[in-house]
Amino acid sequence: MNRVCIGITCGTFYDHDWCPPSIGHRKTYIDAVVAAGGAPFLIPSIDDEAALRILYDRIDGVLLAGGGDIEPRHYGEAPLPTLGVVDALRDRTELPLVRWAVADGKPVLGICRGAQMVNVALGGTLYQDIPSQIETSLNHSDSYARQDWTHLAHMLRLSPDSRLRQILGSDELPINSLHHQSIKTVAPGLMAVGWAPDGVIEAIESANGHFLIGVQCHPEALQSGADPRWQTLFRRFVEACARFKDRNAE
Repeated sequence: MNRVCIGITCGTFYDHDWCPPSIGHRKTYIDAVVAAGGAPFLIPSIDDEAALRILYDRIDGVLLAGGGDIEPRHYGEAPLPTLGVVDALRDRTELPLVRWAVADGKPVLGICRGAQMVNVALGGTLYQDIPSQIETSLNHSDSYARQDWTHLAHMLRLSPDSRLRQILGSDELPINSLHHQSIKTVAPGLMAVGWAPDGVIEAIESANGHFLIGVQCHPEALQSGADPRWQTLFRRFVEACARFKDRNAE
């Protein structure tokens, strides 16, 4: 079988002050794509848009992985004191990837920061810091605080008519939670389809049928054990990428 190529965006890691930075991501993203039948392709953060376009044209779908905060200037705000570490080069890499994919109808799956990036790239806004901007008793960083990415921190409620609900086969399910930012204003062309018990938006998808889904949780850390239902999301994503590839075959 000619496997589809799934581009996974990368983060920048600073191991030591005296070492050059590394670019890569956690193996769980790669494992989830391989298990779903895809071929993972890591997309580095680069400032050369022509080179980035070459990479984009070679992939059949975009997986925007988790990571640090997005620079608030990209959604028209000044940074708050509680803003976390940003990765400006990664922002500049992912923004065009999202916009190209939406223009082409190429499938997109955004995870945690990736869901936020989809929203920002298409004109939406974010809460820069949930604890200081939203009155809630829910700890949205609970799984991180416990140092357990598989810890199921709270329930996710899904819209009954959503694509994500159809994929997962449940109106509600428990999820891990490792974020301090969240979607505030949903971008044009997107719709909120999942919420935490306190009303924080936890999932978005395209309003026009394009396979574009963003989830605030980390399903790649759950799909192999804590909740295998998330395997279906990765399989459907890879299947959508295969259909896109077939439609655009020369």
